[in-house]
Parts: sequence; structure tokens; C-alpha cells
Amino acid sequence: MHKKQTTKYCYYCVNNTPSIDYKDWQRLEKFTSSYGKIVPKRRSGACSKHQRQLATAIKRARFMALLPFVSK
Repeated sequence: MHKKQTTKYCYYCVNNTPSIDYKDWQRLEKFTSSYGKIVPKRRSGACSKHQRQLATAIKRARFMALLPFVSK
């Protein structure tokens, strides 16, 4: 038997956030795994538009040393 899937909603669409800022590293940290990798769309629940913006913001935050490239 399969588990009943609950519908995930995009965090940014639900909260009506205008843009994703790379300087808000605490919020971006939620969308990275324990190893520092970017979490896929099916796990994060983000829509396609916001998942692309998330990936860009995480990469910029890594470059500015706000988030680590690798944790372990």
C-alpha cells in the first residue's frame, strides 16, 4: 500500500513573498539538506518559479560565504 500523499504548498506563494533574497540565509537554510545541498522541488514543495529563484539565491549566498558549500 502507498502512503497517502499530502499536498505540499509553495512556501513563497502561500506567504505572498515578493522576492527571494540571498541575504536572508536563515530562510534559505531550510531549503538545503544537512550536507548543504539544494533540496529538490518534490521535497521542498516550492513551485517551479520559486525553486529556480531559490537555487540562484542559495548559490549567491554560498559565494558571499553566508551558507556553506559543504557541511560534512
